[in-house]
Amino acid sequence: MANTSADDLLRTARELFAVDGYQATSIGHIAEAAGLSKSAVLYHYASKEALLDAVLAPAEAGLAAVLHRFPQASDGNRAEFVEPFVDFLLAHRLEASIFINQGQSLHGIPVIDRANQLVQQLAHAVSSEFGSIADRVRFGVALGGAAYILAAQENWADPDDEPERDDEVRAALVDVVATLLTTTSTGIAATRGD
Repeated sequence: MANTSADDLLRTARELFAVDGYQATSIGHIAEAAGLSKSAVLYHYASKEALLDAVLAPAEAGLAAVLHRFPQASDGNRAEFVEPFVDFLLAHRLEASIFINQGQSLHGIPVIDRANQLVQQLAHAVSSEFGSIADRVRFGVALGGAAYILAAQENWADPDDEPERDDEVRAALVDVVATLLTTTSTGIAATRGD
């Protein structure tokens, strides 16, 4: 299989896993969408799980790099953490959606378990001092919401409008994620006078 076909196969699998879901996507479905035979797919990837691993490996490495760069995101540098994280999401929007939004239902698949561990490390690095349920919910909404918005962007955009440019989407995500991650329930209570 030529490099272009391998890239096309991975791109097709990534899109189908993200849009239709890993569980609902068969090797036959991927092969058909990629214009290949099922045996051609299985020749290069012994299983659907091996194909998922190949799809997610670059995103897993990218998230590990973001975490390595910012091992502890205290209040002072949590905002600095947001931009590289949003850049990671933009570069790996479909992959992030797969392991963030489908991660719980795919527990037991090694690449998903590794990605889930990275997400847990991310949560600890960014919100180690968050003690309340509301603060943990804020983190989850920031992470899952950003991943969902990027993966489903085409679905919620007005078809008559020009597509959003990545720089505009990036600026909006940085603003919203930073706001969510730098606002704790203690800070909200103080501003409300609670």
